[in-house]
Amino acid sequence: MSTFNRLTVVAAIEVIEGFHSHNDMKVHEEQWDIAQYLGAQTAKSGRIAAWAKVAIQMNPTVWTEDGQMPLQRAIVDLAKSAPESERAKPAWRKYLAGLRFDGFEIVTVTVPDPSSRKGFDGQPKTVEQLELKRMLPADVPEMDFRESESEVEALLAKHGLSVAAGHLAQARSSFQRGEWAGANAQLRTFVESYLSQLAAKLGYAGNDNMNERLKYLGELEPPFLLPAYNEWHANDQKPQYVKGLWSRMHPEGSHPGLSEEEDATFRLQITLISARLLLRRFDKRILLP
Repeated sequence: MSTFNRLTVVAAIEVIEGFHSHNDMKVHEEQWDIAQYLGAQTAKSGRIAAWAKVAIQMNPTVWTEDGQMPLQRAIVDLAKSAPESERAKPAWRKYLAGLRFDGFEIVTVTVPDPSSRKGFDGQPKTVEQLELKRMLPADVPEMDFRESESEVEALLAKHGLSVAAGHLAQARSSFQRGEWAGANAQLRTFVESYLSQLAAKLGYAGNDNMNERLKYLGELEPPFLLPAYNEWHANDQKPQYVKGLWSRMHPEGSHPGLSEEEDATFRLQITLISARLLLRRFDKRILLP
């Protein structure tokens, strides 16, 4: 699997196109030695499509100011140098959303200004710049959110959970557009939908009450939600992960000082990881003799 998904790569190229002229892009093609793969491009739209095709399908190793790296990484790094005027456009929002799916974020750091002399205090002047940071260590297993989303989607389709799949797709689309409230709402409905459908498939026939469904999943024999892991417990005073997740997805509005963007990112990540765990468990359970 490549480091960056298709959304990230295409959005990064669109960001680059916004602050690079046609000739600027040609210079990068020569530096990266990819002109041989592009053919004759007379319009920027054609150049964007050609860059994306080479980066996604071939992803050759290219030379940059920071040494050799895959073309996808070179494109993503170039896009993060976009001026502020470009960061207010839809392409930048798509670029950031794609990066979060890949487990990265853009952060602002303060570094010495290489073009300036030291100030009167003897310290070098500083400038702020954007850097690409991993949100989680690269070697932590099961933390690839694209992989998680792909497996969740496959399991939803395999077991006919089409309603839940639809809510997840809408949540992803809202997230990519930077519509945090919309993404959060669809993620809440996704969690409710797949848990309700799993309960029904495992025999629940009670009333339309989420707590009753969770109780059923925890009291099955053998239990589906595992009391030993504090996923569910008959004693409401004890920690319960699934009820805690459900509660976390239903806060009372936004909270001053908290980033809605960061909150939506967290909800997306924890939802995908949790859904993968439970859907895998369901898949294995129904395959048992």
